[in-house]
Amino acid sequence: MTSSTPLAQIAPVSAIELSPSKSKSLSRRQKAAIIVRFLLNEGAEVSLTGLSDEMQADLTQMLAQMRYVDRDTLAEVLMEFASELESVGLSFPRDIADALSALEGRISPMTATRLRKEAGVRQIGDPWGRIRALPVLSLVEIVMRESTEVAAVMLAKLDVPKAAELLGQLPGDKARRITYAISMTGGITPDTVDRIGLSLATALDDKPPKAFDDDPSKRIGDILNVSAAATRDDVLVGLEETDAGFADQVRKAIFTFADIPARLPPLSVPALLREAGQDTLVKAFASGEPDNSETVEFLLGNISARMADQIREDIQDQGKVTAKDREAAMTSVVLAIRQLQDRGEVQLLLPEDDS
Repeated sequence: MTSSTPLAQIAPVSAIELSPSKSKSLSRRQKAAIIVRFLLNEGAEVSLTGLSDEMQADLTQMLAQMRYVDRDTLAEVLMEFASELESVGLSFPRDIADALSALEGRISPMTATRLRKEAGVRQIGDPWGRIRALPVLSLVEIVMRESTEVAAVMLAKLDVPKAAELLGQLPGDKARRITYAISMTGGITPDTVDRIGLSLATALDDKPPKAFDDDPSKRIGDILNVSAAATRDDVLVGLEETDAGFADQVRKAIFTFADIPARLPPLSVPALLREAGQDTLVKAFASGEPDNSETVEFLLGNISARMADQIREDIQDQGKVTAKDREAAMTSVVLAIRQLQDRGEVQLLLPEDDS
């Protein structure tokens, strides 16, 4: 036998005494062990964690019991395995948990939650993979409500850059306690780490599904962006009287025509001109209002001189524009910027904090 690594004997003595169609004498567990051993020998990444604990144990025991197989038997098993793979037209999820994972985002959150409760299924999967994928602000919330020891385990399971960013978001004393606690995790068992991950993931699943993905302040800001200026100002005054903190969040979420110089990168102005159209810009520029003059000069100053001169001439030829038409044009310009942002063609600058 010239194989660099012995594969597996089917039985301790009779491995070489199999009939000519040797693979027919093997059980499906023995064939599975041969396939797994072959893949491992070839350097393939074989993940068996999706199998039940019982199946993983059976496979491990079978690998330990077998010794060698000859080349013909190996070839027969591989050909049978390949033939079975080719004959599969469609495979379905093994259980309700896999079915829910396959349909995630395609059925309503309410239906998914009800099915999980009825079947006793939690949406966990790989708990640490889910936790590592969370944004830093969500991780900060977890750290602040969990014990120092649990937070230390979580920090140790994160990628180094994310762990560093998370530490930078924590209060100094909390960060120091967690950092010290990491030094005490050397003796922690893998089972304990898994149970901590499952506990954290379960806490994530216990949150009720949200009907809206966006923050309320952003939703209101988006609505006020396309509202008349008088309506926008009146709403903001009312919000400040009711909840000044929320009103401040809404103001930061609002993006109006007057905000363009501070938040639109100069190199993005030509893209805006193409998106909004020159006629719309001409109507928006014909305001003559001091509050909008900075925006007009900013936009005209970041396109070619020839185009800027042409727009100025069009403004003169346009004549008087009604306030309603002018405001509608400015709203169209803002919506054009939002559309460019949604397509990833424009990255708006963050609003400056006035505090």
